[in-house]
Amino acid sequence: MPTLTFFCELDAAELTALFDGGAVAAQLAALGARVSLGLRDLSAERAAVVRRLTDRGVPVIAWQLLPAEQGYWYNLANAHHAAARYTDFQRWTRAHGLRWAGVGIDIEPDIREVARLFASPLRLAPALLRRARDHGRLRRATEQYHQLIGRMRADGYAVESYIIPLILDERRAGATLLQRLAGLVDLPTDREVPMLYSSFHRPYGAGVVASYAGAGQAAGLGSTGGGVDVGGIDQIAPLSWAELSRDLRLAGRRCDDLYIFSLEGCARQGFLERLAGIDWGAALDDPHAGPARRVRQARAALGALLWLSARPRTAWLALLALIWLACRWIARRGR
Repeated sequence: MPTLTFFCELDAAELTALFDGGAVAAQLAALGARVSLGLRDLSAERAAVVRRLTDRGVPVIAWQLLPAEQGYWYNLANAHHAAARYTDFQRWTRAHGLRWAGVGIDIEPDIREVARLFASPLRLAPALLRRARDHGRLRRATEQYHQLIGRMRADGYAVESYIIPLILDERRAGATLLQRLAGLVDLPTDREVPMLYSSFHRPYGAGVVASYAGAGQAAGLGSTGGGVDVGGIDQIAPLSWAELSRDLRLAGRRCDDLYIFSLEGCARQGFLERLAGIDWGAALDDPHAGPARRVRQARAALGALLWLSARPRTAWLALLALIWLACRWIARRGR
């Protein structure tokens, strides 16, 4: 059976209410599961929940988050804020005597830009064009984040990263275009968790899981509901039990560490009880049929474009060759 880790991204009051009575903590302990706890604040209430979980034998990962006005997730523009927040996190950890199973870093675009993108995509176009040419910004941010991860490891923490799966395609192509456009950073960590949220990719969700699971050391699955409201994402229907159990069994054949977003969504839908009895060996439809084939084709096309983006001279030569062939074909048709 794979090791399960649940993402939890609640405000302090809701977090306290989730663990009141001890039932959820007991279910997590029975599953041998961990919690990656989003640090939306550094409050005494959140510290009390961490102590309650660790006392029950439930390991807790410190999922680093920033205030929304600083971008919320780690990205190219806020490495200095991330370093300052980590200093505050260490001070808070010592003040409350907290123990952590590791540190999680979430690498995604600035939350404010995501909201603007959903509201008016064209307004971001000028900024995206400027970023496409700015290689220095990526180099500087990458160096700053390397230093921060070095600090975390020196403090004794294993560091895991939660990444957008397209980064895997870009890495394979040897490109950086997506990072520059979206404000992402490709960083080496001790465990990498691609976020394969099939609820966001219907009807190709199973194909996304089948295609990407196993590319990293772990797979992030979801969403079962919860999380921050960005651009109407909360309107996407959460996974049903049939969808979640399918994704878990599909990804569980490829990697041993499965992350589920989110704990609060699973608790609300009664999935924690059902997870204890999941049949990991149950038969599945052929993961390489239908949706998975479409996803593989899309990834191949994207990979080719990214490869060319990193080799502009080759791209121009290929374009000129295509134009020349097209002109010859037109000339022959004319004759």
